[in-house]
Amino acid sequence: MQPNICYQTIGDMTMAYLEYPGDGPTVLILHATGFLPWLWHPIARDLAGPYRVIVPSLFDHRTIDPENGWLGWRDLAGDVTLLCDRLQLNRPMMVGHSMGAAVLTLSHTVHGLDTAKLVLIEPIFLPGEFYGAKISREQHPMAAKAIRRRNGWSDRDEAWAYFQSKSFFQSWDREVLALYLAHGIIGDNGNGLRLACSPEREAALFMGSIQHDPWPELARVKPPALVMEGGQSENKPFIDLKRVAASMPLGRYHEVQDAGHLIPMERPAEALGVIRSFLDG
Repeated sequence: MQPNICYQTIGDMTMAYLEYPGDGPTVLILHATGFLPWLWHPIARDLAGPYRVIVPSLFDHRTIDPENGWLGWRDLAGDVTLLCDRLQLNRPMMVGHSMGAAVLTLSHTVHGLDTAKLVLIEPIFLPGEFYGAKISREQHPMAAKAIRRRNGWSDRDEAWAYFQSKSFFQSWDREVLALYLAHGIIGDNGNGLRLACSPEREAALFMGSIQHDPWPELARVKPPALVMEGGQSENKPFIDLKRVAASMPLGRYHEVQDAGHLIPMERPAEALGVIRSFLDG
């Protein structure tokens, strides 16, 4: 199944999204920082049918100042809420990974987006002292790393060889990596290829993570919520996802033992099984 590629105007912005038709309830899925909707394709296409699946693009609908800009996650949560209003989605079930999981939480608790169920995969809820901190892009560990990311290849063979050589991608499912090559790398006006989500835009998204403290909001998450964590996640030392699940009235915790932070990219079939079981239950 191939999705419909759709666009929706929200205010003075236009948000792109993938739509997978289905006869049942709507499932809204949000991607992680620096990534894109197509990486959810192996999961979304198999949810479609019993569910209608909507996968928005969160990285390219807002403009930024390349040097000083940021894309606040509370603001993105408002955009997602407005998208659901424009599409007349009635209590969608919601699934998010990393940044996407945090944004969905804020859509529900801050902006009042009603939802039937929440699946939060490795949500980024930083230690409290990070929120509201006055730090530069160079002082933010993830933003500083993103801005140095390579952003140019002569052709897709060179890009494929590069991705395969990097330890970051070694654990990825091959289909998901191929989707990243196909959709995450775009033409650069005749000058080879570049990232669809530029290093500057990815850094702006990371900077936006500290806009709003989500910890006081967790007790306001009313629907059933599943928090998924990779057993080998590099975030375990500083993000307590068992505490996240326990802070939600109907929260529960599930560990994917052999996965890291990138569960949907590394173990899409296992992630699909857990998500489907929770949504169907």
